[in-house]
Amino acid sequence: METLKTHAVHGGTLRYLRHDSATTGTPMTLSVFTPPGEGPFPVLIWLSGLTCTEDNFTTKAGAYAAAAEHGVIIVAPDTSPRGEGVADDPAYDLGQGAGFYVDATEAPWAKHFRMESYVVGELIGLVDAEFPTTKARSISGHSMGGHGALTLALRHPHLFRSVSAFAPISSPTRCPWGEKAFTAYLGPDRAVWEAHDAARLIETGVGEGCYDDILVDQGDADPFLVEQLKPELLVAAGAAVGQKVTLRMQPGYDHSYFFMASFIADHVAFHAARLKA
Repeated sequence: METLKTHAVHGGTLRYLRHDSATTGTPMTLSVFTPPGEGPFPVLIWLSGLTCTEDNFTTKAGAYAAAAEHGVIIVAPDTSPRGEGVADDPAYDLGQGAGFYVDATEAPWAKHFRMESYVVGELIGLVDAEFPTTKARSISGHSMGGHGALTLALRHPHLFRSVSAFAPISSPTRCPWGEKAFTAYLGPDRAVWEAHDAARLIETGVGEGCYDDILVDQGDADPFLVEQLKPELLVAAGAAVGQKVTLRMQPGYDHSYFFMASFIADHVAFHAARLKA
């Protein structure tokens, strides 16, 4: 990996990195915060939302004081492949910056848009090889990245100790963002989509018994709450199968990083307790 820049923060080190990805066939960028000390440390992977790069969480979430306190590495990858020759769309909710953490099967997306395989395969292996990790890891994210965190944790429970989300797209098969992206990336068969829908996965018992709790924070002033996010579907799915889902509705909070910055320390502590158990 090529180090693009380095910053000291809260006694630890923040690195911006770039590498050539065999999975996406493109350069991929990410940030990695390592806490003070020699380690080894457990890892929290953060997945960001629509239009974001690795920089949004890194500069806006204010997560590193808590990560330093609890001794946790935080890895924040970009949200999609990018560059010349990579398929794109003029809309903000499809294409570059909108990978949805799935492996696309449809043209023109399938060549590069393989974000599920990138995160659970290449990224994890790269971080474990390059940094002093304990190989214990958790996952979290926001909005589209909250969808990604939930679905990847449920689909690959052997890889993660815990999962949480901020304002996740809880059931993308039942909202406009998800229907648009899944039609483009996965084709018209809605049965295929359900394998990438957190609420549907919980309903069918995927990941059953792997997580003692799923922590979700949601602002009640979020403009996307009713049409796109639908966290009540996660709660209902969990109740149907006995999966604990802790949904914290936060009064007055919206969809921005001000919301995440207000509660990110709770999420880091939630994961740290399970990563070190």
